[in-house]
Amino acid sequence: MGYYPLFLEMKGRPCLVVGGGQVAQRKVEGLLAAEAAVTVVSPDLTPGLATLKKEGRIRHRQREYQQGDLEGFSIVVAATADKATNARVAQDARAGGALVNAVDDPASCDFILPSVVRRGEVALAVSTGGLSPALARRLREELEAYLSDDFAPLVELLAEVRGDLRARGVSVDAEAWQRAIDGRLRELLGAGRRAEARSRLLAALGVGPDLQT
Repeated sequence: MGYYPLFLEMKGRPCLVVGGGQVAQRKVEGLLAAEAAVTVVSPDLTPGLATLKKEGRIRHRQREYQQGDLEGFSIVVAATADKATNARVAQDARAGGALVNAVDDPASCDFILPSVVRRGEVALAVSTGGLSPALARRLREELEAYLSDDFAPLVELLAEVRGDLRARGVSVDAEAWQRAIDGRLRELLGAGRRAEARSRLLAALGVGPDLQT
């Protein structure tokens, strides 16, 4: 597998999705979750995509795909029910220097879209290199059970404390951070006891009382 896993900043990035069926809808929803600017090319739309269009969350070109549709897009998803159309979109995208994902055609993909679990700013991505979407979904579901709701406030607290310590010139080694992120810290956050969680975190990091506020 030659795929290099990375997290790409998508906010406001123009993305083109060719296709208006259920598969295309799932791709669009994933792109919107990353705050991309999505345009869909398709004669028809699912009710879900039609709702997104009505809400102004996507742009829609109501017709079949044309080669000029790729202009201005660096990310392209070919998600029609016709493999020949998907292959043509992929070929045109590559010729124009855009990165393309072609549904159910790994050989035509520059990137694949993993199964993703999100809890606030925490995101876990699972991929099987396009070989088994069913397994990727199964793994995602298991990770959803693991990634409980307390992870979102946890990452917020960790970012806040890390920023405060850096601003004050306090250095904490990586192992201390690992020891500090324990089950009790998550329990306090899950119970909404954020002030206690912050104090516990700072104490575990070896930070003096003068930096506890």
